[in-house]
Amino acid sequence: MSEQPLADMKGKKVLVTGGLGFIGSNLARKCVELGAQVAIYDCLDPKSGGNMFNIDDIQNSIDLNLNDIRNFDGISACIRNKDILFNCAAYTSHPNSMREPLIDIDVNCKGVINILEAARRFNPDVKIIHVGTSTQLGKMHANPMDEMQPEFPRDIYSANKTVSEKYVLIYGSAYNMRTSVIRLANVFGPRSNIVSHDFGFMNYFIGLALQGKEISVFGDGSQMRNVTYVSDCVEAFVLAAQSERSLNHVLFAVADKHYSIRQIAEAITKNIGGKVHFSEWPKDRKNIEIGDAVISNHKIKEMLGWSQREQLESGLVKTRDYFKSCLSSYLK
Repeated sequence: MSEQPLADMKGKKVLVTGGLGFIGSNLARKCVELGAQVAIYDCLDPKSGGNMFNIDDIQNSIDLNLNDIRNFDGISACIRNKDILFNCAAYTSHPNSMREPLIDIDVNCKGVINILEAARRFNPDVKIIHVGTSTQLGKMHANPMDEMQPEFPRDIYSANKTVSEKYVLIYGSAYNMRTSVIRLANVFGPRSNIVSHDFGFMNYFIGLALQGKEISVFGDGSQMRNVTYVSDCVEAFVLAAQSERSLNHVLFAVADKHYSIRQIAEAITKNIGGKVHFSEWPKDRKNIEIGDAVISNHKIKEMLGWSQREQLESGLVKTRDYFKSCLSSYLK
């Protein structure tokens, strides 16, 4: 929650790449609510988590472009007249990135270069806010971790997110473009993909709980994680877009408190359903596991006046209530 209310966005032209996905659709909805003219650019890749139902009730308020960020002409046409670009497009699966590294490079590296080059050539004044991830850091070298920690990612997705973040910052400094990065960690809430663990353990756990199924926790579940409700993350993005202080900075938009995965699973079963089961680590997951991830949000609080609004349990209740009436649209 910011110290001041978000400014309205009337007259602003906003492009959300990956706008049919979890973060992107919630962000697009907030921009519409604030009065912006919103365009969504998304290819609906089934391995990236997009869902048309995420914009079912706002389709008449947005300009939808079904296209791929790997299509330079397509993204160039959409970027030309925009004031703000939120880049939420990504190939988001950690395990899939290990199985299909070349696809991950195409989307998360080449696709981001396409966006940046299109902006440089055709709209160098657009403000670009890029989504980063806490997994870029790899294992903790300090407790808590912050934006200055060296990055030693443990999987191809996280490595390519590191690279794409650097592209964004390089274009900002080398070409005097208006770029910022917001890093996220284990975001949960309405409109998430809840049917596959490829899109994050927490939303997958929530999906199992909504169906009354067993939640499988690997090992003893003692590793610590930051979990942040989606509307808080969306507010961080909007604040970054509205502030010149964020230019060429990397900011962690994460909650204050950390929980073990066991505690998270138990909170989900308490507030939503299902039960917890502990199992052995699969080899392919253990090899890329990072251990504890305790992260500081001091910089974004100081720079943008942002802080979280929703706690874990209140966020889970809101998530449960959202999915209760439309669960079938997310189990496809």
